[in-house]
Amino acid sequence: MTEQDATTHPDMEARTGGDADAARLVRETGAAARVAALVEPVAADLGLRLVRVKISGQNGCTVQIMAERPDGTLAIADCERLSRAVSPVLDLEEPVSGAYNLEISSPGIDRPLVRRVDFERWAGYEAKVEMAMPLDGRKRFRGLLRGIEGDMALLELPDVKEGAEPMVRLPLADLGEARLVLTDELIRESLRRDAAAEGLDAGEPAPEPVRSERNPKARVSPARRTADKPAPDIKPGARPPAKTKNQRLLEKE
Repeated sequence: MTEQDATTHPDMEARTGGDADAARLVRETGAAARVAALVEPVAADLGLRLVRVKISGQNGCTVQIMAERPDGTLAIADCERLSRAVSPVLDLEEPVSGAYNLEISSPGIDRPLVRRVDFERWAGYEAKVEMAMPLDGRKRFRGLLRGIEGDMALLELPDVKEGAEPMVRLPLADLGEARLVLTDELIRESLRRDAAAEGLDAGEPAPEPVRSERNPKARVSPARRTADKPAPDIKPGARPPAKTKNQRLLEKE
């Protein structure tokens, strides 16, 4: 995409109290940026934080909005509240042309890392990071998060040569994309934190991870926003096959 990244909503600094941890490090472009600019202040009014907006062309067009509470959790009720709040705003402003599906979800277990606090909150867990600008000729890194040092994210690499420094310092200003890597340890910890946030007994052992559910999410998918005419890539439903002469004669009998 060639459009400029979305800028922060003018009221966002006031809404977040100037908290640097609340500012996102990664921004969308194009239509996703327009959606994010509309959704971010609405989410803030509900006490939620926007994580990411993603638009995909699968099954028509889907606008996915990831959000969370300041503590990193999200309940089904939060998804429903945000869906009800943003739907009329998106219908009025029309940041996406044509019909689309609106999906509100939590960031998931292997979540994107988009704020400083994400790198601190998930220190000790494995992550993949892609830089917008190369660091020593390298853009992709994978290792254990070790928190934040100034304006740098600390990542401990497992694939360094003997005698080399395993810790790399990645400038947050040059961050392209970062997300957690799904592991059994991460699944257990995510389940424990979700249970604690919902007021469940934190002393109970977390369930064993189920690999078949790779990325369970709380999500709400409201009905498709309809257009006056079907989208060009959506064909109207096929007509039922015409009845044969023998079938018509049998029906008369």
